[in-house]
Amino acid sequence: MKNLIPSYVRVPVIFFTIFGLVEYFVDSGDKPAFIEYPIIMLFLALVLFVLIAIEGIVGSIENVLFQSLDASEKERYIANAPKAPQFTKLKALYNKLKGDEKPIEEEHEIILDHNYDGIRELDNNLPPWWLYSWYASMVFAVIYLFNFHITGTSGTQFDELDSEYAQAKIDIEEYKKTAKNLIDANSVELLTEAADLQNGKKIFGENCIACHMTDGGGGIGPNLTDKHWILGGDIKSVFHTISEGGRSGKGMISWKKEGLKPLEMAQVASYVLSLQGTTPANPKEAEGDLWQPEGAEAPEAIQGDEVLEGEETDVLETENTEVLEIEDSVSMNN
Repeated sequence: MKNLIPSYVRVPVIFFTIFGLVEYFVDSGDKPAFIEYPIIMLFLALVLFVLIAIEGIVGSIENVLFQSLDASEKERYIANAPKAPQFTKLKALYNKLKGDEKPIEEEHEIILDHNYDGIRELDNNLPPWWLYSWYASMVFAVIYLFNFHITGTSGTQFDELDSEYAQAKIDIEEYKKTAKNLIDANSVELLTEAADLQNGKKIFGENCIACHMTDGGGGIGPNLTDKHWILGGDIKSVFHTISEGGRSGKGMISWKKEGLKPLEMAQVASYVLSLQGTTPANPKEAEGDLWQPEGAEAPEAIQGDEVLEGEETDVLETENTEVLEIEDSVSMNN
């Protein structure tokens, strides 16, 4: 077996087998074991050294024993020794691809008349491997031209880039749906699950009641239960206010910088909006503008002229009534 497999094959196979077993059984996380644990690198180096040393020692012993034999024993040993594979078919294929070569002593038969400063040129046949590769490249060029530039059956590299970029955007959006801590003011949505609102209430109680009171009625901060909002009353606006902070110098800090995660801020924002319409114990006066949900129609304002016209009509009707009453009274007296 030793003679069938040469040492330059046997040593790497044994070494990488041991290396693979070490990597399989040693838990090193994302890093290779020999990088995570330098002692393993030392162990592998020692294994490689031992394997090479064993090969050298065994080879030396065999050589010493062989030299101790007499001539007839050496011949008998060589005759009985297993023969290494000759790979005759591979060698024949190699010679065929390499092509015919003239021996040096016959090169005078194929020397051309060209002479460049004493450099002579041989008229050798092209090697078959080179010739077949050239033919294959021409066939490939025709197929490539027809496929990419004439019919357009296959997309170009730019088409592939655009397609992969579009798919990557879709994959990112799908990932964001499951990775809740990647949401921002543009992608946040109102949470209605009881668990989310309960956690939002807990966070509100830990961080917000000092300014907005437990029931959201407002104290230092504005009332969160009415329909008036300073920086917007939809989920995106409330999330943005919690995340980035309110107006400068007004006390509303950026809770993103205080360590709240995007999901936690979305839960707080959803809980705050759930306070709409509730009745706090001591509600603070409304601040900001009356918030109209997107798409809602604002009530039409009454114009001043219309009010005046209505008032004038009422006055005229009153005067006419008084005149009629006076006329009736005069008629009765007569």
